[in-house]
Amino acid sequence: MAVHMRRRLRKGATTTAVAAAAVAALAASQAPAATLAVGSAGGGDQKAAGEDTADDGAATGNSPYYTDLPPLVTPDKPGSSSKLPMTGSAEAGIPASVLAAYKQAEQTVAATDPACRLPWQLLAAIGKVESGQARGGRVDANGTASPRILGPALNGQGFALIKDTDGGAYDGDAVHDRAVGPMQFIPSTWASWGQDANGDGRKDPNNIYDAALAAGRYLCANDRDLALSADLDRAVLSYNRSTEYLRTVRSWLSYYQRGTHEIPDGTGALPTAPSTPVGSSPDSRPSPGPRPGGSSKPTLPEPGGKPSPDSLKPGGDGSTSPTPTPKPPTPKPPAPKPPTAEPTPAETFGSLENAGTGPLRATAGQAFGERVSVRARNALGAPLAKVPVTFTVTGTTGTLFTGGKKTVTVRTGADGTATAPVLLAGEQAGEFTVTAVAGTGRPRTLTYAATVTARQADTIVRTDEKVLTAAPGEKFADAVTVKATHKDAAAAGVAVTATMVKDPAGLIDNDEGPYFKDADGKPVRTLTTLTTDAEGMLRLPEIHADGTEGTYLLRLTAEGGASVVIELTVQAPDEAAPDGASPDETAPDGASPEETAPEEKAPEGTKTPEA
Repeated sequence: MAVHMRRRLRKGATTTAVAAAAVAALAASQAPAATLAVGSAGGGDQKAAGEDTADDGAATGNSPYYTDLPPLVTPDKPGSSSKLPMTGSAEAGIPASVLAAYKQAEQTVAATDPACRLPWQLLAAIGKVESGQARGGRVDANGTASPRILGPALNGQGFALIKDTDGGAYDGDAVHDRAVGPMQFIPSTWASWGQDANGDGRKDPNNIYDAALAAGRYLCANDRDLALSADLDRAVLSYNRSTEYLRTVRSWLSYYQRGTHEIPDGTGALPTAPSTPVGSSPDSRPSPGPRPGGSSKPTLPEPGGKPSPDSLKPGGDGSTSPTPTPKPPTPKPPAPKPPTAEPTPAETFGSLENAGTGPLRATAGQAFGERVSVRARNALGAPLAKVPVTFTVTGTTGTLFTGGKKTVTVRTGADGTATAPVLLAGEQAGEFTVTAVAGTGRPRTLTYAATVTARQADTIVRTDEKVLTAAPGEKFADAVTVKATHKDAAAAGVAVTATMVKDPAGLIDNDEGPYFKDADGKPVRTLTTLTTDAEGMLRLPEIHADGTEGTYLLRLTAEGGASVVIELTVQAPDEAAPDGASPDETAPDGASPEETAPEEKAPEGTKTPEA
């Protein structure tokens, strides 16, 4: 059980022995409620009975706890955890139901608040100090302590004064509160942090499963990362505001981290040494120990009332009468600082999760159909409203939120969800990420992958049907123009590749015949920098013919798979007639062909008449 360091006064051996016997007797009695026995708290600056004192916000009300320390010989095999054999020191063993509750709580918290990194060994250490692992695992089949475990009444008699807050519902005391159950929650804290971890429909502080999960969530509050030493210390001190309590819990944590094993319920070692609280100033500290090299024994008067030799000094006349020594003024303790109010678990941000965001994909220049949505939960796992969530776009696609922003902040609504504005895809195809960040100190982050695909076309066709021909070494007189569409609408900004090929399927590129020219004027037979205009139109650059005649193929492929194959012909023109005449113009002196007849030969022996 727990107690504030400033309300403690160590007892002598006799008082401790009496208290130990009382605890053992009560633990074995099977009484309706076993209460930790505490000795009388006397001396010091204890507050008067009945004076109203605060519990400083501690989970246990700073009620008493067990001060037993681990054995000097710790378990072997560091890191072996619960896989050690079921033999060895009883101190290293944890009852089966209790151990299962701690591990279940660790897994549950890891699912809702992974950034906390709660180790089950910390729950085991606190459970050992608070109740001796539910009094050695005396729990029923459902994990409920039987008899229930109760701390002393917090009535201001050596402890804080905490008047009843639950009508005795949890602790059976309608006058003052008491710490309850294996993890020793006071009723007011349980009202805020109580859990139903065993699924029986009740939040029972006497049930080890319910109590362990409540303790885990309580320790993780305020964005703590329990893998960090400072956060772990703050968490333990929030459970009981005592540095001695912290040291005791730390010693058991280290012990259990070296190894432990499962033992049957009800067979665990019972603690024997309860702490003794005193009501002291909130900022008081234990008196320092002996100085190095000094005696560990205080100077006390000798029997019979004689003063100690060290307390006598020679007088001025040689007598041995003691010379009074002026006492230094007693410094006033600093004024106590008011305890910092811890937010309730319903107000404490616990986790951030995906609220059903689907795949993020869009075509360049288009709006994404899906929006990023997250849900914030509090320390109890319920939706938490009014949590600021910052969404950020990271990448080189040019994608932005509506309004042209890369970063926006949205607060969660009543259902705990926050939805980012619509994303507008940039013109550059590729992948980018959207991150959602919430929380301060130890923020939670979710990352979503998104993709921008290039603009696409499902059809690409020529805009005319002219036969494309050119003489060897010349360029084609007619330009090639095509139009790309997507779902019968003009496909603007679609990338198109033009390639000279040998086959209609475009499987074999051609290394001869028609070609384009690059920026340096060199022949190229593939162009990959072509894009349709706002109307989906594309006019190809000039096409040149080399010296080889023949019929060639040009394949145009648009992003999205649409393609068209265009035929190109290279052939020499027909031979020209002399002086520009056509081949059938052969009559001399401009005579028509029909006016020219072949010369007729005269019959032999016949003289040709002379002119």
